[in-house]
Amino acid sequence: MKIYTKFGDFGETALYGGTRLGKDALQFEAIGTVDELNAYIGYAQTLIDDPDLSDLMARVQNHLFAVGTDLATPATHAKASEMRISGDFTTEMETAIDALSEEPPPLKNFILPGGCPAGAILHIARVVCRRSERCVVRLSHETDMNTEIIRSLNRLSDLLFVLARTVNFRANAPEAIWKP
Repeated sequence: MKIYTKFGDFGETALYGGTRLGKDALQFEAIGTVDELNAYIGYAQTLIDDPDLSDLMARVQNHLFAVGTDLATPATHAKASEMRISGDFTTEMETAIDALSEEPPPLKNFILPGGCPAGAILHIARVVCRRSERCVVRLSHETDMNTEIIRSLNRLSDLLFVLARTVNFRANAPEAIWKP
């Protein structure tokens, strides 16, 4: 199987089911930003030598792939209901946030992104997640879509923040306090 199709050579690409849109359509901006987020999480995972965190991040990556599939499936498609994400993983993320939040000391100040390399990349992933969320919210104003995606991305940014803090804490990498 060839990796290139040449179907996108004129600035269009297809959603699941064949509907063609311009590559600059907001729907593809949202899908691409979720894909970018997934890549940053994959990069962070290469820097983490903790099986529990690595497993959680692998589940996040699989979930993000499902989010991309959901975003790429028009509501009118016959299999649309099969492609929708549910709130199950959002609940799983909430459980992980609660558990991981117990490790680092409670926040008393705003912190600056950084720490060890894995923590810093997780902070980058967090801000890309927020950008993904903004893209999806804009998309929700112009198309019928699964609003669970917005909730899921919102919770994921919280999880990424807690993951960054946890990774930095376990690496003894101090968090820089914001000094106004």
